[in-house]
Amino acid sequence: MTDRLGHKQTAAMFTLMVLGREVPNKELEETVGFTLTGKDRTHLDELGYVASEPTGPRRSFVHQLSDRGWAWCEDELAVGSPPPPRGHSTLAAALYVLLGGLHEYLVREDKRLFEVFGPAGLRPAGPVQERESEDTSVGNLEDRIRIAYKELVKEPRGWVGLVDLRPKLGAPAAEVDAVLKELSRDGKVHLVPEDNRKVLTAADHEAAIRIGGEDNHLLSIEAL
Repeated sequence: MTDRLGHKQTAAMFTLMVLGREVPNKELEETVGFTLTGKDRTHLDELGYVASEPTGPRRSFVHQLSDRGWAWCEDELAVGSPPPPRGHSTLAAALYVLLGGLHEYLVREDKRLFEVFGPAGLRPAGPVQERESEDTSVGNLEDRIRIAYKELVKEPRGWVGLVDLRPKLGAPAAEVDAVLKELSRDGKVHLVPEDNRKVLTAADHEAAIRIGGEDNHLLSIEAL
């Protein structure tokens, strides 16, 4: 079960989720009519859900979901209706019905939140690119993975970030995930999480592949 958050904190989490990047307080105010400040900001920062940093001459904060923040949002989507925040309104109740439906879609289609709300460069390919990839066999995609890995790796059996690998493949995220999972099961590639979570960006989270309930950000191939 996810940690219960107040209305404003919950609204901030979902707003940062949808925007999927660093968001200044000024943009928050323009988008949803409030800023993330004071106890609400410090509470989310202390929980590790949001990374907030002062910026500019006036030291106004910018905010971005952390690894744990994305995980919270995914868990919160699974809560469904009625909504957990105390004293919720009928509109909030309807919102959680909607979120429950989104969760069911993600589970049914085996998708992650980043495939819906992440930066455009890492979202699944559109219809044109999908059509172009329909004739691409798994074997060819495996070859492209190996070629891209060889171009990126700096030493034999070194680690390459999936955030750098995916743009070189020219294939929908779901297809890449399926091939990587198969190669991992066969022991042909190794996938691991980034140990230092503080260095991960939103793009890293969006490019990660989830295996065994864990997000993996790095890839290594022993034999090329």
